[in-house]
Amino acid sequence: MNTFKQAAVEILKKSKEPLHYSEITRLALESGILETEGATPEASMIAQITVDIKNKKSGSDFVKTAPGVFALNKNKKEIKQTVKIIEAEKEEEEKIIVEGGYTGKAGEHLVCSELIFRGFNASIMSVDVGMDIVAVKENQLYGIQVKTSNLNKFDTYIFDVRKVSFERHSTSNIYYIFVLHSLTKNNYLILPFHEMEKKMHDGAILEILNGKKYRVNIKFRNDKVYLGTMNHEMGYFLNNWSIIK
Repeated sequence: MNTFKQAAVEILKKSKEPLHYSEITRLALESGILETEGATPEASMIAQITVDIKNKKSGSDFVKTAPGVFALNKNKKEIKQTVKIIEAEKEEEEKIIVEGGYTGKAGEHLVCSELIFRGFNASIMSVDVGMDIVAVKENQLYGIQVKTSNLNKFDTYIFDVRKVSFERHSTSNIYYIFVLHSLTKNNYLILPFHEMEKKMHDGAILEILNGKKYRVNIKFRNDKVYLGTMNHEMGYFLNNWSIIK
């Protein structure tokens, strides 16, 4: 997985001109170069770029050209990686990992609670086998994959699904639940496995990272929910827990 700095370098190479850190983040996420479940990817981006400039100075990959705007450092000098630089970079990366991990776990607990309230016997898997939750109701077994995202500044929820995991669990009793978290309300887009396959075929869900992952973009526009593009309205699947049967 690319770090924020690696993603920023790739985006700035393609743009060939300075960009605001929020634009760098948007392009990195939309292109699949960057993956994160963190609530504030823009803040993580500017933090990593700023720390890199502060610690490496003329040896940084970046230069600041205006407030919040960065370009690649064409006069970059080779510097020795000191303990201070290594520790500073590690600290920033750990902050991002912890943030994303907490977000994912919070989503799993939300979904597990919702299932229990609806009469399922549900439990979170303690070992990662590709499914986050196993649920049973009326002697039927269901595998639940939970993906959680916070609303970003572009009013979009972004999720990534590993292709190998998706193909490993290709049965009708598998459901993907996308937790759409905002400050006012949590929504759940509940998609059966066959619906995920259909939306991949229709182009609403795209392959990224040379086919290693699937990118799922979900957005609300005019009180309707869409998957990928405005051609794929998904209102039927929003908060419809009766789909799991």
